[in-house]
Amino acid sequence: MNLDLARWQFAITTVYHFLFVPLTIGLSLLVAGMQTAWHVTRGEHWLRATKFWGTLFLINFAMGVVTGIVQEFQFGMNWSDYSRYVGDVFGAPLAIEGLLAFFLESTFLGLWIFGWDRLPERVHLACIWLASLGTVLSAYFILAANSWMQHPVGSRVNPVTGRAELTDVTAMLTNPTALGAFTHTLTACLVTAGMFVVGVGAWNLVRERAPEVFRPSVRLGLWTTLVAGLGVVVTGDLQARLMTVQQPMKMAAAEALYDTVAPASFSLFTIGTPDGSTELWSLRVPRLLSYLATGTWDGRVEGIRQLQAQAVAAFGPGGYVPDVPLTYWTFRLMIGFGLLAAVLAVAGLWLTRRARADRPLPRWFGTAALAGVAAPLLANSVGWIFTEAGRQPWLVYGVLRTADGVSPSVGWASVLTSLVVFTLLYGALAVVEVVLLVRAVRGGPPPARLVTETSEPVPAPSY
Repeated sequence: MNLDLARWQFAITTVYHFLFVPLTIGLSLLVAGMQTAWHVTRGEHWLRATKFWGTLFLINFAMGVVTGIVQEFQFGMNWSDYSRYVGDVFGAPLAIEGLLAFFLESTFLGLWIFGWDRLPERVHLACIWLASLGTVLSAYFILAANSWMQHPVGSRVNPVTGRAELTDVTAMLTNPTALGAFTHTLTACLVTAGMFVVGVGAWNLVRERAPEVFRPSVRLGLWTTLVAGLGVVVTGDLQARLMTVQQPMKMAAAEALYDTVAPASFSLFTIGTPDGSTELWSLRVPRLLSYLATGTWDGRVEGIRQLQAQAVAAFGPGGYVPDVPLTYWTFRLMIGFGLLAAVLAVAGLWLTRRARADRPLPRWFGTAALAGVAAPLLANSVGWIFTEAGRQPWLVYGVLRTADGVSPSVGWASVLTSLVVFTLLYGALAVVEVVLLVRAVRGGPPPARLVTETSEPVPAPSY
């Protein structure tokens, strides 16, 4: 029970925190791009857009910092054996993240916030770019630590202490799993931010509010969503092949493939028994799974039963199969929500093309775009769940099982209490986030006369 509660708590807090991270990273880059556009073109609408979207970025950034603190707290509270086992390895990337990346983003973000009309324009512009670089580097070092759990490299287990020790920090930081996860995550961050700009901007456009600001913002968001969406597809394809080599059981579970087959089809939707003994109905794309897994249309993909036998031979008796229904559906939902954002981007680019510049945006698209903001957020969340749940029963793949990482001295009552407290606290923070964002959105961009008179941020009005 203690193990299950600890896993639930970490899952809830991690998924909640990860709602803010992609939006923060993506918005930082888009806001930096908008300020650059103003610096180059001197178009007043870009300055107003920078201030408007910058306010939303700052709200989200603050919430991400608050929720991220709990993550490291949980390592020591619920996962002390894990922390003791991997501390020598995990310390390096997390220390670099804190000393370099977070210092970079927080320092220069502070200069950017308070530097309007106090710093030279180019220096001020450099501040937002350096803050954006900090958010990107922060993501990389955290993903490097997580990727070591997926594919441990550059380390060895000391037989005397029974702990993992870092032997090659370069190998760890250049782990192919980390490089694949980083590119996939970064493009997903841009999709998330692009769709956020599209949703909020379209909502304002259909109400004919500040079209001179929101129309170019929406166009920027649409192109960002579409181009980054293509990047997600390419990097996801590369990750699927890495996963097949490094974690073949995760790939088999993602397809609910119980027996080895070549060529292997990809099921868009399957109805059957959880153990794979009976398949009642399935809609499949021939040979697609072979291509996703191996890069060839007739590649051989190993099945769950064969991989389970191999794991028993390598690691001893036990169950080495993750939750197949959870892995299967999160994989498809991740793809489906991502494709939905891309479809909305294509529709939006058509509706806002130059030939329609003098026409109002259809109200139905404003509603669809605002609802579509949730699509990449959901794709990110279920993708994270797929990545972590598909690795089970391993905490560090092939090295440390999840059951062996939980704190032995923390009782289930303590874990349950903290789980309830954190859930209620996060619920309250969600209300705060939504209220602040809604107020800022309703306040709109600063009036033209104000951004010409002063570059100070204009506070959003209270309601």
